[in-house]
Amino acid sequence: MYGYQKHKVFISFYHHDDQQYKNYIDRNLSGNIINKSVMPGEYDPDDSDEYIKRLIREDKISDSSVIVVLVGNNTKNRKHVDWEIYAGLRASINGNAGLIGIMLPSVNKTYDGKYSYNDMPARLADNLKTNYAYLYDWDTAIHYFDSIIEEAFQSRIKRRNLIDNSRPQMKYNR
Repeated sequence: MYGYQKHKVFISFYHHDDQQYKNYIDRNLSGNIINKSVMPGEYDPDDSDEYIKRLIREDKISDSSVIVVLVGNNTKNRKHVDWEIYAGLRASINGNAGLIGIMLPSVNKTYDGKYSYNDMPARLADNLKTNYAYLYDWDTAIHYFDSIIEEAFQSRIKRRNLIDNSRPQMKYNR
């Protein structure tokens, strides 16, 4: 779309459950982003957690300007998603990244039409509560993808004081 700068975007999600949504973004919405996401098979799962964390942080997240978290039913239980959000919120050479949560269709809304913080990664919920992060449902996100990326990018500096990255990092999947 004309008028938007390309941003380096890291998409965090649970590969086992939600790969189809990531694939949709790659095929249909990635023309205006530089995709910094981990590709299937890129890292050896037999490597230590600390080594994988470091590689993802250094190779992918340290120069990403926006972190997008695709939230499915099991995303909240995944340690790698927590680590990726943590790394994106940390101050780095390029500053911290903007943070967006996209609720996938598999996640049910509450009786009043909202999403429960209990259904999303805790670190994302923390930053929604402080108003640092933005939250969208899938349909809204795919229709306004470039706009929401731009909004998160623009507000990451002026809202930096709202970041809550105080929660200890997950050590295990739940």
